[in-house]
Amino acid sequence: MALTAPGVANAEPCRLGASNVGPRSCATTELRTAPAWTLGTGFCVGMLTAAGVAYDGPLAEYHVFPGTAHSIELRITQGFSPLGDYAPTVLACDVTAIVDWRNLDTGDSGSVSRFVPAGSTGARPLFVHVDSGPGRVALTLRTDRPGIPASTEVFVP
Repeated sequence: MALTAPGVANAEPCRLGASNVGPRSCATTELRTAPAWTLGTGFCVGMLTAAGVAYDGPLAEYHVFPGTAHSIELRITQGFSPLGDYAPTVLACDVTAIVDWRNLDTGDSGSVSRFVPAGSTGARPLFVHVDSGPGRVALTLRTDRPGIPASTEVFVP
């Protein structure tokens, strides 16, 4: 005779993406923003994009944001390269990226900013942590310069 118990949450920390110990071990939701357009210093026109994952966590100790839970990890990049990640990039300027967020379920909100040099391409993204808590979260990616922001919504498990 065998007994089975209801499923229990895995007690080990989450590892986002594939790892040497197996596939994802936590609930995630992937996201990507439309491009946010900006004017840089001088006559520079820039394009920022953010892609990432919302997760329930807590993340493993060797992760970029260890121990965080019910949050969003964003990878911010500039411009695009018509010939691939390691070729020259166009539409990239030195700017400060600002991510405004609002949890639509709890009402919590905040803002996270990070300087993004023109060299932060797909091959060298900058990581930003948004500590939003669980629920539906509205994100807006903008810069400290004049431009057109990009918005999206994501569910944080």
